[in-house]
Amino acid sequence: MAVESWKNGLCRPEAHQLLKLAPTPAKAARLTRTQLQAALKRAGRQRGIAADAERLREVFRADWAHQPQLVEDALGKQMLALLMQLEAACTAADNLAEAVEEAFPQHPDAEIILSFPGLGTQLGARVLAEIGDDRQRFADARGLKAYAGASPITRASGKKSTITRRWVKNDRLNHAGYLWAFSAITASPGAKAHYRRRRDSHADWHAAAQRNLFNRMIGQLYYCLQHGERFDELAAFASPPSETETAAA
Repeated sequence: MAVESWKNGLCRPEAHQLLKLAPTPAKAARLTRTQLQAALKRAGRQRGIAADAERLREVFRADWAHQPQLVEDALGKQMLALLMQLEAACTAADNLAEAVEEAFPQHPDAEIILSFPGLGTQLGARVLAEIGDDRQRFADARGLKAYAGASPITRASGKKSTITRRWVKNDRLNHAGYLWAFSAITASPGAKAHYRRRRDSHADWHAAAQRNLFNRMIGQLYYCLQHGERFDELAAFASPPSETETAAA
């Protein structure tokens, strides 16, 4: 609760400094405003220090955070041991992110992938890593869509048929697609219009509309990679100009 409002939560240096300073609720409750502010400054924080220190002080002093003393002491020692592993993992993740920032733009497909709304260097690299750069890997766009779990699956039995999402898929690519579609909605007027159309005209739930958008975007990515073309907003979302302009407003 103390760090959930921060982006990346426990992976942030502020969280590490606080855990080192007070590994148990009892020790955390005794921290002063000055100590909390100093810990945030050591972590590199430059803004909002006083406000965050006050918020943390209130959280740490709440009664629900406490356990019997022996339990707190045992969990505190375990937490410090786990903190060393967490810091190592965070450092490795940061180093990997830096390596991606340096290496991915040099890939021949990077220019095409980065031309798509919602795809930056990190997310674009994840998408490329999962689909690969072998042009013959997927026979057509439908194969890639099925692999990503973006296209629905129809099950028929007698006169009854149902359309559901795919359960057998590349989960890593599917998760990247969720983030991609979420970002594309704000980065592309056409993507936003497509999403709103699925919500309003087709009565899709948010997840279904977002999955449908991902399905369309990854199909366009397949085409662009096969033909060596960059993303074209007008070609990708050939909707009436008034609809696109309404979504962009």
